[in-house]
Amino acid sequence: MSNPAAAEVRVPTRTRPHPRIRIAHLGLGAFHRAHQAWYTELVQRAEPGDWGIEAFTGRSPAQAETLAAQDGVYTLVVRAAEGDTFERIESIAAARDGNDTERWRARLADPDTAILSLTITEAGYRRGADGELNLADADVAADLQRLRAGTGEGCVSAPGRIVDGLRARRTAGSGPLAVLSCDNLADNGAVTRAVVGALAARVDPELAAWIEANVSFVSSMVDRITPATTDADRDEAATETGVRDAAVIVTEPFTEWIIAGEFPAGRPSWEHAGARIVDEIEPHERRKLWLLNAGHSLLAYAGLARGHETVDAAFADPVLAERLETLWSEAAAVLPQDAEEIEAARAALRERFANPRIRHHLAQIALGGAHKLPPRIFDVVRARLAAGLDVGTTAGPVVEDWIAYLQRPDTPAAEWAPLGGGVNPDDLTVDALLAILAPDLRSAL
Repeated sequence: MSNPAAAEVRVPTRTRPHPRIRIAHLGLGAFHRAHQAWYTELVQRAEPGDWGIEAFTGRSPAQAETLAAQDGVYTLVVRAAEGDTFERIESIAAARDGNDTERWRARLADPDTAILSLTITEAGYRRGADGELNLADADVAADLQRLRAGTGEGCVSAPGRIVDGLRARRTAGSGPLAVLSCDNLADNGAVTRAVVGALAARVDPELAAWIEANVSFVSSMVDRITPATTDADRDEAATETGVRDAAVIVTEPFTEWIIAGEFPAGRPSWEHAGARIVDEIEPHERRKLWLLNAGHSLLAYAGLARGHETVDAAFADPVLAERLETLWSEAAAVLPQDAEEIEAARAALRERFANPRIRHHLAQIALGGAHKLPPRIFDVVRARLAAGLDVGTTAGPVVEDWIAYLQRPDTPAAEWAPLGGGVNPDDLTVDALLAILAPDLRSAL
């Protein structure tokens, strides 16, 4: 074991030369560093030199400042039930403040850049209730004016930043590239194409036409639980590795990445690191949304109500475990995969949820319910009805648990925003909520 005192004066350093930057990434956070950057690191170890990442933060510059102070190098702690392993990740060649508009445009305009990858969350797409780009969103509206004015002022929303960067690429004549979406949103590549195209068309129809002809929008299904890093995690990493790393990331052993789409300017050999390249992504997305993500929502809302704080604690509750198994069975009846693959996925989830060393907090999972429940819970009900089945027994209670969560005094006020200003928290019912988010299911649930 290394001397902990030495960790006070040493920081992570590179063991390889800086790779040539071929990937721009928007959304420099823990998940990106535990997932896409990790897969790219494995490729770089086998094929050093190419496919470095220049990663930009979404909002605060803090992540970029911390990582830049370490030359982009950080420690990934892989936390299994039986113990931890420590990996040095060097795939991020540069970490940037997302507000550095000049650098953002320069990276997208660089002909070396072949891929723009994204981790921006469901809400970051700025869609309205109809699923289209929400032009009434204050940031989107302001970005539209900035882009039309062409004054050089940077955009704030993800669609605005992407359009801004692609316009810089078109102006530079740097050729095609792929935009790769990496989040929990179903068919995320198509969603990205839609919001970017809608905004670009309002800025400049010729720009929109160039994007349509030169930019591919790739969908991917991603999965790896990445809880928030604590001071204890950083201290443990320092003791075990001998370096004082302010950018430690903790994750679970399980990881999955399924990708569907074209990369006109090339891509890393991610399949050599375990990613799967497929023709159709929807079956895999449904499995994840309806088993993992729906299970998380159930455990979050019901678990908080029963006094639990983490996934493993909620999963150890026999009442919640039984509800979870029922939810999985009801979803399995309409999943477009064979029974063997579904059961293997359920078995993996049981092991992951039971891992007591991954402190995945229910309060974190509970956020964003208005965006998360429609694809995780309501779509299962729709699929069951379309298949001639009943609605099942789990969807209604999950909605009731979410309403109870919304009514808690410690629930962030922002959780109410997607429901509109006319909703009275004390009077919210399942029917009233469905009238806003899923009116077609009001008579079913």
